Amino acid sequence: MSQPFDINQFPDLPSEVVKAFAAQGAALESSRFEASIERAARLHEQAAVAELTELVEKLQGQIAQYKRAKFGPKSEKLDPAQLQLALEDLETAMAETEERIAAVEERIETQADPAKKAPRKSRALPESLPRVERVIEPDSIACPCGCGNMVRIGEDRSERIDVVPAQYRVIVTIRPKYACPKGRAGVAQARAPAHLLEGSWPTEAMLAHVAVAKHSEHMPLNRQARVMARHGFPVDRSVLADWMGRVGAHVAPVVDRMAVLLKSGTSRLYVDETTAPVLDPGRGKTKTGYLWAVLREDRGWDGPQPPGVVFHYRPGRSGEYAEEILSGFDGTIQVDAYGGYRGPPSLRGCWSSASEHQR
Repeated sequence: MSQPFDINQFPDLPSEVVKAFAAQGAALESSRFEASIERAARLHEQAAVAELTELVEKLQGQIAQYKRAKFGPKSEKLDPAQLQLALEDLETAMAETEERIAAVEERIETQADPAKKAPRKSRALPESLPRVERVIEPDSIACPCGCGNMVRIGEDRSERIDVVPAQYRVIVTIRPKYACPKGRAGVAQARAPAHLLEGSWPTEAMLAHVAVAKHSEHMPLNRQARVMARHGFPVDRSVLADWMGRVGAHVAPVVDRMAVLLKSGTSRLYVDETTAPVLDPGRGKTKTGYLWAVLREDRGWDGPQPPGVVFHYRPGRSGEYAEEILSGFDGTIQVDAYGGYRGPPSLRGCWSSASEHQR
């Protein structure tokens, strides 16, 4: 048998992974596994001993593989999206192994005491989620002694997370027309409600759904079109693209106003820029653009303004773009060591950039 599993072998294991194991009852201390294996041996459950030993060794290997993927030298060379996919696959495999270990341990516990079943650890679901109560009554509450119906003395409650799948529906707006029965007056009818895209299919909720899926969940429009078709609403990708283009035109003034408000009422802003691949029609490839992020966060010193961030796209990272974006702001900006930030009167660098330069 291999050496007992020890979580301390992996001090750099991400805390979220350790917490996830703990939340699922996945205590990785060697004593737990040793106790289960010893109990199985006492019960002469050699098959359980072999299975549990194999699963523990498998889990050891998976965690070591996760550590290499997360912190190894190759992780820095991978695209962040590819790395996240790889880590998700490993986390899924680890959870599957842990579930199989728990099943073997439960079988061993039941064999030791058939009347005893190991209770699952209670899980707390967010209180903010809506609750739908489903009461399951016995087939009959008539008392076997013949005294009448039994009385309720308590209840057991359990909670499970559920989901209502996306459903595409058609909102039919009906505006009745009314007229004088004697023809002495005109026609009365409610005004048609205003819509973001007049004379078009999508409601504002539908437009928000597509926009969030595309820009927040990074779900391309062609993939969204396939999902919609699967749910009974066939729509062409070009139609979705048209919706998003028109929405962008309506949203642009709001974003511009947000950028102005972000620079008012605060003495400090955080600014950073990062590359973004941009389609370059006619060349058959992408070119490099830049997203400039301007952030306001005054909560650390009880500032009066709410936090916010606005992204500005520019084709480069020239200092003139920084001056343009920060025009009208005369406070302190906190930035990295890039020399393009020369306009504002007060400048602060970040410690991580300073450490990089010292190296």
